[in-house]
Amino acid sequence: MSVQNMISRCTLALANAKGMLQQLQIRMLAGEVKDAVEHLEPYGFTSCPHPGAEGVAVFPGGDRSHGVVVVLADRRYRLQGLKTGEMAIHDDQGQSVHLTRDGIVIKGAGKPVTVTDAEKLRVECPIECTHDITDNVDSTGTSMAAMRETYNDHDHPGDSGGTTGKPNQGM
Repeated sequence: MSVQNMISRCTLALANAKGMLQQLQIRMLAGEVKDAVEHLEPYGFTSCPHPGAEGVAVFPGGDRSHGVVVVLADRRYRLQGLKTGEMAIHDDQGQSVHLTRDGIVIKGAGKPVTVTDAEKLRVECPIECTHDITDNVDSTGTSMAAMRETYNDHDHPGDSGGTTGKPNQGM
């Protein structure tokens, strides 16, 4: 058994994410290339890294015929400047969920953030919104700003003809 053959830095050449475990083609020191190396990922986390990502390959018993990659990192897309104790998940497009010391920050990188297949969404705190909110339940796409304008400008037929005045309190 050769200890020097047990662990190696590697660079990702190709990733096949279709199977139960990803199959990787990796390049190691001295130009050694290995195909169909399994990528062991932490439970609950998965990614399909770009070629050029760097990793650590482990070969149990020093046998180079059946290795596994235990970690892949990509310095090109890594979030920088995290404080001690913070963590984040992120991608190459700038999307991220960052658990900061001051709270959770979700960045959508100009793309929609969607919650699906949930019985309900429960928020147990005040909600602050800096943009318009649109109700699409009845397929009219009416914004809350438009509903507020309609309410504030409405009147009713009066009991003896004419119309009532506008509401004395705006929404």
